[in-house]
Amino acid sequence: MKTLIVVPARLKSTRLKHKPLIEVCGKPIVRWVVENLKKTGFDILLTSDSEEVYSVVKDLHIDFVKTKEDLASGSDRVYEASKDFNVDFIINHQGDEIFSYKEDIENLVKSLQNSYVASLYTKLEKDSPANVKLVLDKDSNALYFSRSLIPYKRNDISSIYPLKHIGIYAFRKNILETFVKLPQSTLEQIEGLEQLRLLENSIPIKMVYTKNFYHGIDVEEDINIVKEMLCKTT
Repeated sequence: MKTLIVVPARLKSTRLKHKPLIEVCGKPIVRWVVENLKKTGFDILLTSDSEEVYSVVKDLHIDFVKTKEDLASGSDRVYEASKDFNVDFIINHQGDEIFSYKEDIENLVKSLQNSYVASLYTKLEKDSPANVKLVLDKDSNALYFSRSLIPYKRNDISSIYPLKHIGIYAFRKNILETFVKLPQSTLEQIEGLEQLRLLENSIPIKMVYTKNFYHGIDVEEDINIVKEMLCKTT
């Protein structure tokens, strides 16, 4: 089965201006992302609303597709960019998630042998609305995602929770097409989490546990957290 990693990196992000081009430890964020993904050995496609984003990784010899500025979500951008590629599986790897690990990508791809969609999770270390939480069924399928802390611990009977969702998704290509054609769902609009659209339309998400460190960059304080970890690993 052929797999393509697609990196959506929108220049006109709303929280951090020109986020893909912000320098962290001497390199633009998007360059860190692409360099680390190249170590996994999978094919990589960068998609953005700006050629300027591609210009800082062009020498790394990856594919690039420019997409429209007004697409509704990162998943829409990923689908629009990849729809003409002859692949079976598509990994949506966020353009602000610097860290990547070959074993996690391989485990996501393996999960797609028997699932439609797969994603990553780990133990939650710090509660914040920016950290998306989840609960699982007995087969490690997602039951729900929330920006609130879930489940509510009326009784302290479990050391499993809380769990943190890592926003890297693996799709069967036909399911990604189905997903982006569905209307926004009610819970998706309430929580601001597009993965809830899948659950509300009875499309299960297989969750894969990882012990590896991930931290997306959404706000200024995230940059310092990522810098600290990069100093330990580079």
